[in-house]
Amino acid sequence: MANQAEALTSHGVKVAFYPIKGKGFMGYIRHSFLLRKHLLTNSYDIIHAHYILSALVATLSGSKPLVVSLMGSDLNIGKLVLKFVSFLNKNRWKNIIVKSDSMQKIVNLRNVQIIPNGVNLSLFYPADGHPLKSKFGFSEEKKTLLFIADPLREVKNFSLAEKAYRLLPKGKFELQVKYNLPRHIIPQILNAADIILLTSCWEGSPNIIKEAMACNKPIVATDVGDIAWLFGNEPGHFLTSFDPSDIAEKIILAYNYLCMFGQTTGRERILEIGLDSSTISQRIIALYKSVLA
Repeated sequence: MANQAEALTSHGVKVAFYPIKGKGFMGYIRHSFLLRKHLLTNSYDIIHAHYILSALVATLSGSKPLVVSLMGSDLNIGKLVLKFVSFLNKNRWKNIIVKSDSMQKIVNLRNVQIIPNGVNLSLFYPADGHPLKSKFGFSEEKKTLLFIADPLREVKNFSLAEKAYRLLPKGKFELQVKYNLPRHIIPQILNAADIILLTSCWEGSPNIIKEAMACNKPIVATDVGDIAWLFGNEPGHFLTSFDPSDIAEKIILAYNYLCMFGQTTGRERILEIGLDSSTISQRIIALYKSVLA
């Protein structure tokens, strides 16, 4: 969201944040009253809520006109949520943004546009990662597989990554897990790693895949969300099933690619399909204008 706000600001949009602090469902309900009070003394042309619970806060506060971004995981928690989304889309929300074609098919409603998150290409770019390996505790001798997600989140399916890792040749690879990183650290750690590994059960349009592509990193990922579309036919990017042996085989292919070519051309693919932050921000601004019209 910070990347998106920066890109919108660079195109002349004034952006104000209303952060929701506190935990649990009641914390969100409390903030609906606080937001209503905030809106009595602050005027905005558009309210843009990210994630389903933030959309609930904005809806209960009477925010208008309201645009809602659904991020992926918030659509994967049951039919009741989809009924809730359908009702509010018909009665209260002006437009819904989803991140992938698969998400649009799940929502299957009017006024739904596919606008993935963009990548800040001035922040994410290829760099020599070897000097950074020691900073993050990465091995100098082995190739680093980077799993960049909380392993306790079931949807990220870390157990599958572990099973695949155990099938790899001994002594050639190390599996590193990093998460909850400061924003400015993520480009560094992507460049320090050798291969990016994603084994999620479900995704919308995963930012980390796009960011790794912008850094020209080889990637091995389960075929979820829009990853197949993101990869296209670019070499060095490998889709897998949920079979650990398939993932291990694709890691070996990624290793061979790395040894032969070093980098991928993922950055060119990001530009080709218009997923740089500037292009995405212009699409969002066009949506805002259509809502106001």
